[in-house]
Amino acid sequence: MGLVVRHADSRDGPLRWGILSTARIGGAIIAAARGSDAAQVVAVASRSEQAARAYAQLHGIARAHGSYDALLADPEVDAVYVPLPNGMHVDWTLKALQAGKHVLCEKPMDRRPERVAEAFDAADAAGLVLSEAYMWRHNPQTAGLRELLDAGAIGDVRLVRASFSFPLAGDADVRLDPALDGGALMDVGCYCVSGARMVAGGEPVSVSAEVVTGPAGVDMRMVALLRFSNDLLATIDCGFDIPARDELEITGSDGRILLDDPWHCRRPRIVLERDRERELIKLKPVDSYRLELEDMAAAIGGKREPLLGRDDALGQARAIDALYRSAAEGRAVVLP
Repeated sequence: MGLVVRHADSRDGPLRWGILSTARIGGAIIAAARGSDAAQVVAVASRSEQAARAYAQLHGIARAHGSYDALLADPEVDAVYVPLPNGMHVDWTLKALQAGKHVLCEKPMDRRPERVAEAFDAADAAGLVLSEAYMWRHNPQTAGLRELLDAGAIGDVRLVRASFSFPLAGDADVRLDPALDGGALMDVGCYCVSGARMVAGGEPVSVSAEVVTGPAGVDMRMVALLRFSNDLLATIDCGFDIPARDELEITGSDGRILLDDPWHCRRPRIVLERDRERELIKLKPVDSYRLELEDMAAAIGGKREPLLGRDDALGQARAIDALYRSAAEGRAVVLP
């Protein structure tokens, strides 16, 4: 890919955000924007004007729109956050880009690499910023982990173990709808994929996966092995029908690093073990969502590329696609 030429936003003041739905995750973005000088949530949309108005009143948002299209037509909105169900991500990302809005799309953008490429092609053609919302990647805890690995704190990295699960109650959740690309891998396991790829510093060359499928037809549990070109092996597991768990463990030739709260980063701390000694590195809690919004503002302002752009989003989609193919076909899948 060549350099993408974008039109930097030189307007004074915070970036004006619209939220495309009243999903619960939007509350995290609203709170993050309130803690930042770089972002302001000015509008929200729902398929129901009544629901949009109630949400706007609850969260102190100036404007409520009774349709997603109405929000995209709002001239006072600079950027759009898309937290819709997985299967709707790319369609509404494309519509937002066509409306001239920058887009932060909630993870995972899509399980089909070609659709992710389509979205970034549209963003590049319009000179707009598009990023996938893996908020954990913006947290200082993640940066601290990367620094330790780059400094050789545990020698050559050889094994990664990533987990994320929680018990999903009820049977009416959109995360159980195959038509909306539900499933444990798409909801929480994608974080594990992101973690393995970030630690490896590259893309897997092959993957193997086993799933347990629920009555609705989506994966309720998955265990997978990812192999990287540097002989690094990563195991990931995720689930909707087991207790809450979230860990990221990296084992090297000379030691081990453990993150007990890698994805939410609510209690940021890194455990470093080597030479039979254990060091606890505590970090100050920082709002990952705020950092995510500020990264978007910097990219839109022309200061730098977004932390998570085309290459990372395509890497995620290719790995997720390969994991699902492996589970369906009962064999290891080799990635190009």
